[in-house]
Amino acid sequence: MFNAIIAAVLVSLISLAGALLLLKKKLIQAQYGGLMISVAAGVMLSTALIDLLPEAMEVAGDGENHTVYWAILAGVCVFFVLERLLHWYHHHGHEHHGDQVKPAAYLVLMGDALHNFFDGLALATAFMVSVPVGVATTVAVVLHEIPQELGDFVVLVKSGFSSAKALLYNLLSGLTAVLGVLIGWYFLSAVEGALALMLAFNAGMFLYISCSDLIPSLHEDFKRDRKWLQTIAFLIGVVLMALLISYLHV
Repeated sequence: MFNAIIAAVLVSLISLAGALLLLKKKLIQAQYGGLMISVAAGVMLSTALIDLLPEAMEVAGDGENHTVYWAILAGVCVFFVLERLLHWYHHHGHEHHGDQVKPAAYLVLMGDALHNFFDGLALATAFMVSVPVGVATTVAVVLHEIPQELGDFVVLVKSGFSSAKALLYNLLSGLTAVLGVLIGWYFLSAVEGALALMLAFNAGMFLYISCSDLIPSLHEDFKRDRKWLQTIAFLIGVVLMALLISYLHV
């Protein structure tokens, strides 16, 4: 569990990435953000399809493979509903303009805390299988969290928080990843057969985030001066993660 907690702390510290915006504002430009998202999308796809899913099938065994597919579907559905709720919360929050700090800011923090909690569950599940699977999952989560946390920081500041408070609250919401590790570890240890299902659920989560969130955002930002850079970055993410997974499993 120690390795999983260390990984969760690392993921939580990514919430301080907003501080980089105070030092180098170019990081928020679409070109750099798009490249980070491209790499993250490729990494998450590779992790889901060539690491988490094979591990889930192996842990489940030949007689329980069908349950793995249901867990993948559950992962996709849960994150679809979560994303719809977050969109609704954002819309609802922006309808109030009289407060000094917009309600949307607190809703962003709540959504980020829940998302980080699921990241913690994913880390606990991965490290229970093996350190290589845990390392691959950590890399995927970190690369996805960097652009997300940068975006959250900008939203919080624009919603009325000072830079210091935005960083502090972002860090507090990020620490729910550690809570996710602790709850996930004890739950998976106590419930027989839960490990394979959680691996598959995490794969579904990664597939949904990559294919429904990250990749569509790249298509929306399809401009002449960066479209091929983003394409190359996506493929680099796929290849590098595939090589890393292969190396870790040797």
